[in-house]
Amino acid sequence: MSTRFGFGLVLLAALCVSQAAYAERIKDLAQIAGVRSNQLVGYGLVVGLDGTGDQTTQTPFTIQSIKSMLAQFGVTIPPNVNPQLKNVAAVSLHADLPPFAKPGQRIDVTVASLGNAKSLRGGSLLMAPLKGADNQIYAIAQGNLVVGGFGASGNDGSRITVNIPSAGRIPGGATVERPAPTSFGEEHSLVLNLFSPDFTTAHRLAGAINEKIGMGTAAPVDGSSIRIQAPRDAGQRVAYVSMIENLTLEPGEGSARVVVNSRTGTVVIGRHVRVTSAAVTHGSLTVTITEKPTVSQPAPLSAGGSTVVVPTSDVEVAEEKRKMFLFDPGISLGEIVRAVNNVGAAPGDLVAILEALKEAGALRAQLVVI
Repeated sequence: MSTRFGFGLVLLAALCVSQAAYAERIKDLAQIAGVRSNQLVGYGLVVGLDGTGDQTTQTPFTIQSIKSMLAQFGVTIPPNVNPQLKNVAAVSLHADLPPFAKPGQRIDVTVASLGNAKSLRGGSLLMAPLKGADNQIYAIAQGNLVVGGFGASGNDGSRITVNIPSAGRIPGGATVERPAPTSFGEEHSLVLNLFSPDFTTAHRLAGAINEKIGMGTAAPVDGSSIRIQAPRDAGQRVAYVSMIENLTLEPGEGSARVVVNSRTGTVVIGRHVRVTSAAVTHGSLTVTITEKPTVSQPAPLSAGGSTVVVPTSDVEVAEEKRKMFLFDPGISLGEIVRAVNNVGAAPGDLVAILEALKEAGALRAQLVVI
């Protein structure tokens, strides 16, 4: 039996990203302040399950909900009686209320089990209110669940589960009852918030609007926001925003960054990454341990001896030889990758080299590990 221990870096895929100058629409770079979705949350009961609902002896809130619901329909259950129902599950509801959603429109609802229900497949959600952060009801949810998960179990306790059967969705399962409050149209100006704050992009965005409409129309507030003068009339404001969001500009390029995803082993390097003058050598040390058990027997006619297995280990250390290479001041990403390939280093070695350059203060970029 042989066991190998590699001292070095796990192989990573080095992805070199280069970008050229290009123009983007304002609607892809920023959004209007106040025009946003709102989160809704609720509580309800899913019925019609095939014996996969909550075990009501362990989920008292399910029993309480059933009693309260039945009492509203004139059905009274004695206080000392707890119905043992396996076809009901208590669930949480959540949805996003889009901006400008009007009463009568439909939105999707996500349903998830709160108790110990095994599956919500085949269930139907009873009418349940969805509330916002202000505790006001904004939508009413009801309908049949679509569950992507599946589970099956045997009498011997064996069980198999595919995906998550205790959560599902109701497409268009909620009806909007009231619109979310918005400040759009209430002020003399609009504020555009960049998705990725950048002073250069904010300056260029304001310049593109001023060039199209007139000087003084837009002014950057900071690296994230641009204030724009706008008409108060609703119809004019909609047409005005439509014109602005379709203007194009060249956004500012991001700062030099190296991003390492430790979970997937992916490395992304921006084209502005530079290093100062540095000499680098990189190698790999491998230790190989081979187990060779031998049998030891007692001498003939010996008293009290026994046959035993004696472990024997062979340890071998091998160091891979690598050449040293030199980075000149201001070397670019392409030259770094080319130098690593020339010495025969693996792609994963690039991360170790970059980390070493960062520690030496020679890497002119942010090194981010996610």
